[in-house]
This record gives sequence, C-alpha cells and structure tokens, in this order.
Amino acid sequence: MSNYYSQEIHGPYQLINIGNLNLYEGGVIEECFLAISTFGKLNSEKSNAILIPTWYSGTSKIMLDAYIGEGRALDPDKYFIIIVNQIGNGLSISPSNAPEKIHGKKFPKIRICDDVDAQHKLLKEHFKINQLELVVGGSMGAQQTFEWSVRYPDFVKRAAPIAGTAKNSEHDFVFTDTLIEAITSDPAYQSGDYENSKQVSIGLERHAKLWTVMGWSTEFFRAARHQSLGFKDIHDFIANFMIPYFSEMDPNNLLTMAYKWQRADVSLNTEGDLLSALRKIKAKTYVMPISHDMFFTCQDCLAEQKSIKNSQLKVLDSIDGHLGLFGTDSKMMEQLDLYLKDLLLEI
Repeated sequence: MSNYYSQEIHGPYQLINIGNLNLYEGGVIEECFLAISTFGKLNSEKSNAILIPTWYSGTSKIMLDAYIGEGRALDPDKYFIIIVNQIGNGLSISPSNAPEKIHGKKFPKIRICDDVDAQHKLLKEHFKINQLELVVGGSMGAQQTFEWSVRYPDFVKRAAPIAGTAKNSEHDFVFTDTLIEAITSDPAYQSGDYENSKQVSIGLERHAKLWTVMGWSTEFFRAARHQSLGFKDIHDFIANFMIPYFSEMDPNNLLTMAYKWQRADVSLNTEGDLLSALRKIKAKTYVMPISHDMFFTCQDCLAEQKSIKNSQLKVLDSIDGHLGLFGTDSKMMEQLDLYLKDLLLEI
C-alpha cells in the first residue's frame, strides 16, 4: 500500500470499525472501517456536532487546513467537528487498503447513500449522537450533504452543500467518464491489476490534465491566477502542482469515488422523483455554488434550491472555479465563513 495514505501525510485520523455495511447495489462490506478526524469537545447534551464529509480525492487533512480554526465558522472551541473520509478515498476502507477478499479491482460498487448510511451508523452507535447542528461539504461532500438531508431529514438541523448538486447532471456524468477513461485506457492499468500507482503514471497524468481543464475556470487562467499562486506558467502549474497532486493516488480508489460521484441522486429515496426528494428536506439550507464552477454550475444549483423549503442560494464569488474549494482564494473563504456563521445563527 502506498505511503501516500498515511498519518504523516493525511493525519491525524483514527479508524473506527462500524461493523457490516449493507450496500445499495447489493452485497455487504464486512468489518467496514471509517477514517475520521475530530476537533473540539462534544457537549453533555450532544447538541453541538458538525459533520464534514470529504470530496473526490480529498481527505480530512485538507478540510482541517482550509476550513477549521479558532474564530472561524467551524470553530472547535464551539463545536464538536467530525470529518469523515468517504469510502474509497484511501483512508476509510478502499480498494487500496481493503482485505484481500475485496482488495483492488474486487472492491464493491459504492453509492453516496452507502457513505451516508455508514456515517449515520457511526454517529448513532459510536458517538450516540441523534442530531447534527450542521452538515457541510464541498463537491462530493455536497452530494453527501444533500443525501443526509433527504435520507435522514430529522437528523440534520442545518445543511450547507458547497459546489455540488443533489442529483448529478448528465453533463457532469459524461465529463467524469473522461476522467475514468484517462486512467483505464493506460495499458499499465491492466483492468485494475497494477502493482502500484506509479505504474499507471500516464493515466494519472492525463487525469490531472483533465482536472486542470475543468477544475479551474477559463477566467482563472486569463487572469494568470496560477502565476499568483507561485507558478511560472501553465506548464509549470501542471507539472509541479496538478500532476503531483494526483500522481500518488491509487487509481482504483479514484475510480471508486468517480463511480458514486457520477450516480449521486437523492431521488433514489423517492422512486426517481427529485422534487419529492428535495421537499423532504427539513434542514435550514444554504446552497452555495461557486460562481465560476464548471462542474456544478450556479444554474444547476439554483434549479434545485428553489424546490427546497427554508433554503437560500448563497453564491461564492471566485474565478478559481470548482477547485477554489482548496482554499486558494482567501476572499472566497472569508465569504464562505460569513455565510456559515449566519447559517449557524439561524434557528
């Protein structure tokens, strides 16, 4: 297993065994474990818990570094903050760290609802928590936030999906196909039977370049934002940021996450009726798209937000686009903090 998925790089985190997890597409993960990071103290009433699920490729480390801190909206002096690494991200149970029976390409197909069911089990059985003050997550974390709000509406007091939708769009599905094919078309991928990620370097490099195209906006490059982040030019940015970011990641882990990203759909809870699913949400909800996001557009987010009772659309203004989630735009992060502080004051 690659050292990339280690405490030294992505810690601190702890592994919690939640027992058997029944899966939406059938089958079960036996002895399913989740990698979590917690900050702050759970009060005696267990009423100050905030849940943060992770996004594609991300771990609890980036959430800690970019979103949590004293004086911020997600303040561990006020709240008990639980970051749960999604299944397949390399820290929680994943193709790269699973028992031999489901290791590598034998890992089962996972859906967003499986992650949420696993997290629900964690909160109920391990922490004895019955309600969350807030669920907040970006991208695939937003997909999980929506799923939480629909699947367990009485559990979620407030919800803040950032740069993500309740049902993935067809456009996004097709683009994610190209991310998948960038990896699987590398002959060294060998249908998932490679020995380590370095063998699949060509596929991972193509994958990184596609993320460069869609993850950042056209305005980001026109304004030379990559240069303001310390890179000489676009070639330097790709070679020394985008490719290294993905190059150590396990390909089967990425494909596991991509599969559920593509199929995120809260209407699975209501026999395919998206409107009925969104109307199930009871949480006070701030839907927060990023202005220049080319994955989850403001228009797509608005179309869903209008059907959610007690919700508001709060656009985060940044030309950094979807990958502004990394915290690269300080002004956007300040805006996000203000929105989250307002939401946490809502009764």
